[in-house]
Amino acid sequence: MYLLFEETGKFLAGRVLSEADASSQVELASGKRVKVKKANALLHFEQPAPQALLEQAQALAPEIDLDLAWEFAPDEEFGFAEFARDYFSADTDLAHQVAALLRLYDAPHYFRRAGKGRFRKAPEDVLQQALAAIEKKRQQQLQIDAWAAELAAGQTPVAIREQLYKILFKPDKNAPEYKAVVEATRSTQLPPLTLLQRAGAIASAYEFHWQRFLFDQFPKGYAFPPVQAPEPAQDLPLAPVQAFSIDDSSTSEIDDALSVQGLGSGQVTLGIHIAAPGLAIRPGDALDQLARARLSTVYMPGAKLTMLPDEVVQKYTLEAGRANPALSLYVTYDEGTLEPLAAETRIERVNTAHNLRLDKIEHIVTAEWLAGVASGHETPAELQALQPQLAFLHGLAKVLKARREVVRGKPETFNRPDYNFRLQGQQGDIPDGSETVQISTRQRGAPLDLIVAEAMIVANSHWGGWLAGLGVPAIYRSQHSLAPGVKVRMGTKALPHAGMGVASYAWSTSPLRRYVDLLNQWQIIAAAQHGSTAALAAPFKPRDAELFSIISGFDAAYTAYNRYQGDMERFWTLRYLQQNGIQDVEATIIKDASQGDIPLVRADTLPLVLRVLGAQDLARGARVRVRLGEIDLIALEVSGTVTERLERPADAAGQVPLAANDAGEDEEEGEELSESLAIAVDMTDGGGNGEGSSDTAAPQGQQR
Repeated sequence: MYLLFEETGKFLAGRVLSEADASSQVELASGKRVKVKKANALLHFEQPAPQALLEQAQALAPEIDLDLAWEFAPDEEFGFAEFARDYFSADTDLAHQVAALLRLYDAPHYFRRAGKGRFRKAPEDVLQQALAAIEKKRQQQLQIDAWAAELAAGQTPVAIREQLYKILFKPDKNAPEYKAVVEATRSTQLPPLTLLQRAGAIASAYEFHWQRFLFDQFPKGYAFPPVQAPEPAQDLPLAPVQAFSIDDSSTSEIDDALSVQGLGSGQVTLGIHIAAPGLAIRPGDALDQLARARLSTVYMPGAKLTMLPDEVVQKYTLEAGRANPALSLYVTYDEGTLEPLAAETRIERVNTAHNLRLDKIEHIVTAEWLAGVASGHETPAELQALQPQLAFLHGLAKVLKARREVVRGKPETFNRPDYNFRLQGQQGDIPDGSETVQISTRQRGAPLDLIVAEAMIVANSHWGGWLAGLGVPAIYRSQHSLAPGVKVRMGTKALPHAGMGVASYAWSTSPLRRYVDLLNQWQIIAAAQHGSTAALAAPFKPRDAELFSIISGFDAAYTAYNRYQGDMERFWTLRYLQQNGIQDVEATIIKDASQGDIPLVRADTLPLVLRVLGAQDLARGARVRVRLGEIDLIALEVSGTVTERLERPADAAGQVPLAANDAGEDEEEGEELSESLAIAVDMTDGGGNGEGSSDTAAPQGQQR
């Protein structure tokens, strides 16, 4: 005696060994013995053999026309044997009965299962919906197959091109476009990116990185909606100073300017004047919402996406030749000792007499020129007139830096240059990757950098401490020690910043390009207007949950923007290698193989870090010649092999290029130096080193 039964959705048959009231013991053709519950037993039979019966039934089942079967099936519940007799004939054999069972079971859209070999025909409307869905799925699969075939043949279907970055970075795995790419990668045995490149879906490596960034950060596009830029206030008092700014020629968001009063009088007043969009933009208004959506200007070689619309920037930038609304900090110093005597914050209009352009004057404004030695270059009249003020500011900056270094416990060392990227042949606002790139260097800590950096540190640290003393909350940056791995944090408490060597530090000097600075400016304005009652009048109150939300959002956006900037600087560095046919570079090992990792080297004259082979036995600090391998502009990778060990010549000061005093900077990529050093980076509007730096080149233009 044999038994046909169902087990976990499958139909099996075997020889009955024994039977009880609730179950049977059955031996399958494989020799396996199973216990079958009575509820799962469907049919007892004596012949043919179980395996032969199932094979015959499986061959007969497709002969049953489901549409015809559904048409003539009874409306009430029925069993498979009854159905077989009605469909085939009254004396149908066992194989046809089992064939009916298999066919009915596999067509749930036609026949609903009622248990133990029994069924009921589906309602007509439900059947039609199910059939339509099945046909749709069939057509979709045909489309998937067609798209996959096109991709394999080196062509990109329009639908896949339109969904490309979603497919790559945030895929809907049920979407047919995604399934087509998966199917094509399986059939061609190619990685997705390689497949899509060969099919022409990725127009260029630059476009790939740009569109990926937009997909992640600006999915609705980066254009601003039409806005009405508020007019600057004209009823503010006019400051009795002639200020000057120091920025790169391409800078449009001029946030800060300086002034000097009282030279030769024994008491000299430094004026630090910050653009004041916070006087017109208010928390919660339309412009605030635009700024908060972006949180920072995005920098990249050849382009930038500003935090605020250009109409707003142009009204509040500290443009020369007009009186601009400003939040000013005046600090008076003893001219002999350079000790601070008094400080005052004012809301006013400030005449900006000069917008000095760094790239046009830094070769003139050297330490020697500031000391009164002729530079050998033709000096513009306005610059010559500013020489006494710049000389005082440079001397003050050196003293301020030295005082901070005492608090830091060690000096700030600028051992590596900054790198600037210039693109030639660019046609639009955004590069397309075909431009010719020029990479130049700027020595860190140059006089103009130092002047601006130290002045901004004075403002950010003073205002941070002032707000804390008034009980007005702000967003601070702090670092509790200079130990390796201790990062700079953002929070609402005025804590010390060990890397800066100051008691508190609140970004406040870039309100046109960084949202944290704009927020802090609102708080400073309230403090300037209301004094001791400012905590009640400020837009953000103590323990305001909104502050923590802004910190979280800013950290995420700022990190993403810096990462993209670093990626683009690496892209253009690799393009520089290609365009100039550079096959070998001299480099210094910055991470050896002592921990089992592939060694890392930093090129001596380019912003490039790469992994190398052949350096497993060399220690950190060794100089080597590296033969470059294939460049992958999509992955932003280049391999290298050490071909020669080089000597380590001393520099002009007798210092080894990478020595013990360089270790901290290499380990942390300048983290502890970034706050003071890179404040002046905004002068180049995208050309320098800063916090959150990458291995190729540090993010630029975002630090002040």
